[in-house]
Amino acid sequence: MMDYFSMTSHQDTKPSAQTSQWPVPTDSVRYVIPEPIVRQLAHHPLTRELYPLAFGHYRRAAGHHMHREHHRDNLLIYCTDGKAFLNVAGEPYTVTAGDLLLLPAGVSHRYTADPDNPWTIHWVHYTGPLAEDFGQYMGFDDSTRIRHLGRQPRLLVDFNGLLSVRQTGFRARGLIHASNRLRQLLAAVPINADETSQARQAELDSLHSFMREHLEERLTLNQLAELSGLSPAHFATRYREQTGTSPIQHFLHLKVERACELLDTTSQSFADISRQLGYDDAYYFSRLFKKVMGKSPTDYRHTARH
Repeated sequence: MMDYFSMTSHQDTKPSAQTSQWPVPTDSVRYVIPEPIVRQLAHHPLTRELYPLAFGHYRRAAGHHMHREHHRDNLLIYCTDGKAFLNVAGEPYTVTAGDLLLLPAGVSHRYTADPDNPWTIHWVHYTGPLAEDFGQYMGFDDSTRIRHLGRQPRLLVDFNGLLSVRQTGFRARGLIHASNRLRQLLAAVPINADETSQARQAELDSLHSFMREHLEERLTLNQLAELSGLSPAHFATRYREQTGTSPIQHFLHLKVERACELLDTTSQSFADISRQLGYDDAYYFSRLFKKVMGKSPTDYRHTARH
C-alpha cells in the first residue's frame, strides 16, 4: 500500500521550526522534522490539526539563548532544573525548576540560560489549527506566560514519548504517533497544573498508604479524619469530591483486593483471611466481598482465570 505521505503535495509552505543554534552536547537531544515531512504532516488526516516541528531535551544548557522577533510557531518549554531569564513582548520573567512556559506564534521573545545555574528543559515546537485552542485550554494567555507545575513525572513521560520517534528514519507511522503524543501532552497540562489538586493528591497518597499499612484493622471515619486534621463530616465530603467514593468504601476495597490476592496465591481458608483483615466474622466479610466482587469468595477462588 502506498504511504499517504508519498501521495501528498509538497508545494504548500508550512512553518519550519525556529530552533536555537545552541551547540547540542552529547547528553542533550534536538530532533528537527524535515520540512518536506512537515508539509505532509500538515495534510495527513491524523496530524493536520496539530503536529510537532521539533522537540528535544537540553541538560544544563550553558550558553543557551534565543531572540525571536517574529515567531512563526508555538514553543512549549518545561524547566526541570536551573534557571533562565525570559522576556516576552517586553515583559521580564525568571524561569525556574517546575515552570512550564508557552511562547505562542506571533509573540516576540528572548531567553537566556542563567550563566551560574543554566536551565534543564524539555521542549517542543508545534503548529496547526488547534494550537491556539490548546494554548487557551492549558491556561495560557497574554497575562499568563508561565505556569508553575512543580515536578510532574507524567509530563516528563509525555515529553519523552515524543523523543521515542528518534532513529526511525522519519517514517510516517512514527511521526503520526509523535503528533498524537503531542496532543496527549497538551491535553494533560490542565490536570497537572491544578496546584490545589497536587497538594491534595499528596495528602490522598499519604492517607492511602496509611490504609494499606493497616489492613488488619477496622479503621473508623473518625480515625481517618484525624490524619487530615479535619472534622469527620468535612473530611468525608472532601474525600468524596476528590475520589467519587467514601474513605471507608475505599478502605473496604483495599481489603477485598488483598483478600483476592490471598485467595489467588495461598490455600488459606477464607476465615483465616478474614481474621487477617480485621474481620472475626467471616460470614459478614464474605457478604462484603460478594458485594464488591459480584461473587462469593468460594466462587472467586474456583473461577478459571488466565
